[in-house]
Amino acid sequence: MNTPLLSDDPHDPDDLHDPDDPDDRILKTLRTRRRGPVLTVELNVPERGNVVDEAMLDDLLSVLDDQDPSVRVLVLTAAGQDFCLGGDREEFAGHLAQDPTGNGIRVSGVKARRVCDALTSHPAVTIARVQGRAVGAGFALALACDLRVGADTATFRLPELALGLPTAWGGLLPRLISEVGAASVREFILTGRPLTAQEALGLSVLQRVVPEDALDAAVDKWARPLLRRSPPAVRVTKTLLNSLTASTRLADASVLDPELMAAVASEVHHMRTPR
Repeated sequence: MNTPLLSDDPHDPDDLHDPDDPDDRILKTLRTRRRGPVLTVELNVPERGNVVDEAMLDDLLSVLDDQDPSVRVLVLTAAGQDFCLGGDREEFAGHLAQDPTGNGIRVSGVKARRVCDALTSHPAVTIARVQGRAVGAGFALALACDLRVGADTATFRLPELALGLPTAWGGLLPRLISEVGAASVREFILTGRPLTAQEALGLSVLQRVVPEDALDAAVDKWARPLLRRSPPAVRVTKTLLNSLTASTRLADASVLDPELMAAVASEVHHMRTPR
C-alpha cells in the first residue's frame, strides 16, 4: 500500500493518526487502511491493471456503503503502475455470451452507478490519487471524487467509441460536462485521444499535478486542514456543493446508462455474431 497519510510519529503535533485504530482489511480486489479519521481504499489487482469487474464493484460497495461518520477523509488510490485500465472486457464479453440481451451488463451498470454516486455523496471528503493510466471506468471513479491529484505522468482516456460502446458508465458523462464543459468533452470523447496530466489540470479533471513521488504529500496537504475543520460544517458544505452542481445539470439522463450500455452492446454483439 502507498505511504500512509499523516505521520506515524506520536510526537508529531499535527498527527491525527490513532495507533489503536489500525482497521486494515484485504478484500478480493481492494485493500483498505484506516488511520484515525482517514480511510484509504486501494484498488489492488495491479497484475490486471486494476480493471473494474463485478468483484471490484461489490467490494467498493461494501466499503462505501458503510458510511462511518468518524471517517472524515476517504482516499481512493491504486496499487501498481496504473490507477485503473477500465472495465473488464473479458467479463463484459462473458455477460453477452451468457445473455445476448445484455441483462448482465444492466446489472453491472447499476452497480457502477451506485459506486460512483457513493463516492460523490459520501459524507467524507473523497480524494482520488491517480498515477499512470486512468481509462474508462477508472476515469469515472476518479472523477466521482471531490478532490483529484495526479502524477505528472498520468493520462486519462475514454475509449468506449473505439470499442463500439457509448460513454455510459457510472454517470460519467454529466459529471464530465459539469466539471469540464461540453465543448471540451465532445472533443476528447469523440476522438478518443488521451489527456495528459497537464491537459487534465487545465480542464479541471485534476485539481493538482505533482511528480509521482510527491502524490502522498499532496494528498496529505489536503487532508490535514480538512481534518481540522468542523465535521458538521464540512459535511453540510459538501452536500451544498453537490446540490448546486447537480442543479446545473438540468436533466441528468445518466440513470439510463445501464440500459444504454446494454442495448448498444447487445446490438453490436448481434451484428458480430455469425448467422
